[in-house]
Amino acid sequence: IMNAFYTTITITLVASIVATLLGTLAAIGIHSMKRRQKALMLGATNIPLLNADIVTGISLMLLLIKFTRLGMNTVLIAHITFNIPYVILSVMPKIRQMNLSIYEAARDLGANAVYAFFKIILPQLAGGIAAGFFMAFTMSMDDFVITYFTKGPGINTLSTMIYGAVSYTHLRA
Repeated sequence: IMNAFYTTITITLVASIVATLLGTLAAIGIHSMKRRQKALMLGATNIPLLNADIVTGISLMLLLIKFTRLGMNTVLIAHITFNIPYVILSVMPKIRQMNLSIYEAARDLGANAVYAFFKIILPQLAGGIAAGFFMAFTMSMDDFVITYFTKGPGINTLSTMIYGAVSYTHLRA
């Protein structure tokens, strides 16, 4: 059980951190798009949220089987893919609330783009980024179906281990 717990925590933390980074960058990129492209990307972002987990899990399994063997890496890829839309939708409102004139003022006063991003933009987005991280963490910790379909032999998380134990006891009864 402890091994399954460590696997669960590892998958959850790594997937949440990577999804938070990618989702934040994607949200910034989507925000800077033109109106039509932005609407298209936000529509595509909503698809995994509206889809049933089982459809997403089986689709990711079929896609990943095509290119690699199922294992820890495929579970991580699936969890990251599943979590990115949640991060994007958590960060986007903070981007809309952001005051860009502060960034422009910092640039006018001689700050380079990277410095201004880390000192001006990132602190303004911190609440949305934290909310996205915690949403990704919760969704990753909770998700049984995607883990079940994308894990390989020998990979057990708490949810898959409990499911296996319950189904085994049910079969014996």
